[in-house]
Amino acid sequence: MSDTSLQQKIEDHALESVPQHERQNWLALSWNTAGIVTTLIQLFFGALVTFVAGFKIALLAGICVTVVGALLGWLTGHVAYRTGLSSTVMARRFGFGRQGSIIASLIFAFMIIGFLALENALLYKGLLFYLGLDDTLTHRIVIYGILTLLWILLTTYGFTLVTRVSSITLVAFLAVLAWMTYVVLAQAGATAQGLMFGPQLPGEALQAMGAGSDLGKFIFAVNILIGSAGALALVDADLGRYARRSIDIGIAALIGNIAMDIVMLSLGGIIMYAGVPALVEFYVQSKGLDEAAARQMVLASPDSVAAAFIVFGGIIGTILMILAQGKAQVLNTYSASLSLSNLFDALGRWRPGRLWCVVLANILGLIMLYGRLLELVNSWITLLGVLTTCFAAIIVADYYLLGRGRHGQAALDTDEAVNWAGVITVVVATLLAHGPLASLFPIEFFTALVICLVLYPALRLTVLRAPQGRAAF
Repeated sequence: MSDTSLQQKIEDHALESVPQHERQNWLALSWNTAGIVTTLIQLFFGALVTFVAGFKIALLAGICVTVVGALLGWLTGHVAYRTGLSSTVMARRFGFGRQGSIIASLIFAFMIIGFLALENALLYKGLLFYLGLDDTLTHRIVIYGILTLLWILLTTYGFTLVTRVSSITLVAFLAVLAWMTYVVLAQAGATAQGLMFGPQLPGEALQAMGAGSDLGKFIFAVNILIGSAGALALVDADLGRYARRSIDIGIAALIGNIAMDIVMLSLGGIIMYAGVPALVEFYVQSKGLDEAAARQMVLASPDSVAAAFIVFGGIIGTILMILAQGKAQVLNTYSASLSLSNLFDALGRWRPGRLWCVVLANILGLIMLYGRLLELVNSWITLLGVLTTCFAAIIVADYYLLGRGRHGQAALDTDEAVNWAGVITVVVATLLAHGPLASLFPIEFFTALVICLVLYPALRLTVLRAPQGRAAF
């Protein structure tokens, strides 16, 4: 392979349109949309919402989020298919302008690198648990160093290698996950009817979460699940630029949302519900805790999901953990590198190359582990879901509602500095949905979505029109 072709493979059309001869079908795209969401953190979200809302209400919430997330993912993915551009570069043309897309890059990069850091932390703690090691500086340097080098290597050579890694690891992950589910259910002696369990937390805790009623439980579950759906819609755009047809990214978006909000939700809830007694007993015997403290430890954090697979599965469970996190980390790094590429180019037309953005994304992920940034990602998950929803909704509004998609290449040839209608809409929609309207409309995702679809066209067609010579609709 020549140096030129190798460089092109590494760059992976980060700031330009993907040519038609490199486009892929729905199966190649679906390895990635499903691969990025089949992780331990999504299993934990499944356990959390089912334990709070009960299995039936949580599953209903998951189905609703799947429908909305798949539709939003298809709408943004279709724009990417038509333009061949990644989500943040696409934002330059639809909704934000060149410099305005800096906001989009910052929002998406912070969230996706936050997930990169979080998944790294889960994998690190799981390996410590399996190997019986203490959390020391040496172990951190060695384990995080190896993991970081692995993610950089597997992400460097572009979409083709990312897809190959994701396809192999996803098949292996699902196979091991199915086996683990069987083992847990067999040990627990659970029946299908017994798995339709209700809320598992005390009434006082449910009241504190605003989940005292069935409606409150449903709203809680939707708010937990919808943040990831907003981020997945932007990932769909990053992948949709490689689609051969619009329907290819539509199918991939649907499969990704089904995997995240139905499959992982159900399995996370079932495995933790059936496995809690055995995990409690394990912690009582291995750590000398009383039963109440052991139960609290099991339900307290995503670490318990990693522990569950290791306790029940031994080496097989550990392989599952590595596969689940590894494929997601490659995909997280990939999307983060695209977002950072646009960020630097929009800031000062600086193009260090996607390889350096891959490296920087992983460095930032490591920094998050040792500061308070990772805590911010965890505490702001609902807010970040609102922001990513606003990002996707404004692109959708510009392309579809204002008819900019009908202008073809003319829309791509324009280069507005800042689209203030998009910037203002993000700020207003986020402040209202996450602030005063939250008590009236507690599902913040939907509030932000509606505000963006109404406010952005209103501003763009009146006081903040497109510059003269650039079609607004």
